[in-house]
Amino acid sequence: MAQGRPVTVSRGDVVAFRLGAHHLVERQRTDALLDVAGRCAVQDSPPGSALQALRARVRDVTPELADRAVAEQKSLLQTWSMRGAPYWFPTADAAVFTAGVLPTSEGARRHLVLGVEQALETLGLSLSEAVELTRAEIRGVLSGRRLAINELGAELARRVADALPAARREAWRSEGPYAANQPLGEGVVHFCLRILTLEGVVCFAPRAGNKAPFVLVDEWLGHPLPETDPEAARAELLHRYLRCYGPSTRKDFAAWLGVAASDVDPWWRLVEDDLTEVDLDGPAWLRSADLDTLRSSAMPTGVRLLPPRDPYTQLRDRETLVDRKYHREVWKTAGDPGTVLVDGEIAGTWRPRKKGHGLILTVTTFRPLPAGRKKLVRDEAEQLAPLRGASSVTVELADH
Repeated sequence: MAQGRPVTVSRGDVVAFRLGAHHLVERQRTDALLDVAGRCAVQDSPPGSALQALRARVRDVTPELADRAVAEQKSLLQTWSMRGAPYWFPTADAAVFTAGVLPTSEGARRHLVLGVEQALETLGLSLSEAVELTRAEIRGVLSGRRLAINELGAELARRVADALPAARREAWRSEGPYAANQPLGEGVVHFCLRILTLEGVVCFAPRAGNKAPFVLVDEWLGHPLPETDPEAARAELLHRYLRCYGPSTRKDFAAWLGVAASDVDPWWRLVEDDLTEVDLDGPAWLRSADLDTLRSSAMPTGVRLLPPRDPYTQLRDRETLVDRKYHREVWKTAGDPGTVLVDGEIAGTWRPRKKGHGLILTVTTFRPLPAGRKKLVRDEAEQLAPLRGASSVTVELADH
């Protein structure tokens, strides 16, 4: 880690730097799709968000283009990643967003799949043991098939039960706390699948209706994921995080990743010699190689409509992005809206609803927009319609 007094940086410099890192200054060419998706991966919850996030960054993105990348070329992979959320990222970068995310300790893994602890105590199993039991049965259940989580979980749980001693089998088959009429063991299997995605065993096939079916990775790709050095994958993940979200802290990285702040040392110690301390209303760290870029970044002009849980709004130091008084408008406990980015600042929120073949976007801005920017909001909204299966779009603009 670079020594000396912390470098003072301004909020404007940091916002401009992050927008550039997130490809929100200028849309990229279509052939840059994988580079954009691989910068820090793209979350796809609610379903469709990933496609909209890519459209905000890359010209001429269509559902058909994304479908080809996922289902035909297999150049984009869909699986659970940070915080156990579904993500899209380049298949070539799979190690970064699977092995690079996987915590090294039992405690950190339990935190990543928070909620499994009481069930494991009832069963007298460690998480590692439960994962191993699930792994031992998954190929027999999933080979040659595509199964959604409930179907896969139920079949796996039945097979695992047969391998357990009688006393543990009874607890495994008892009703659990996760869903009505769901056996305890089936709920545990759901948690174990999140670990198996990070081990490169399973991933998602394209959605079928409202279901995201699981497949075996080696069958889906035609080969297993390459062997990887876990330390190299963790270091690369943190480098990418800091490129997109820096300057940042251990605590904010932990929240983005889905582990406790006390568990991030297996990532942080690998890159700390490459970091410079900066002062951004308190100590934070930036890759030393990015310091000149941060100082020279300029705020963009124009408008983008970012989807709910866009990579840019996954920043944990929310005060840097938006005045605190608007936080409850941008980040909800459930049902986050999309956000309106105007000249580099989050200037409001948007929500869609379908009406027949049309799409209605209700846009609420934090302050009145100039007429020219209102037109750009409408122009951006026109590009959302085909991504949402609509033939037309109507924008309803209102000030907060």
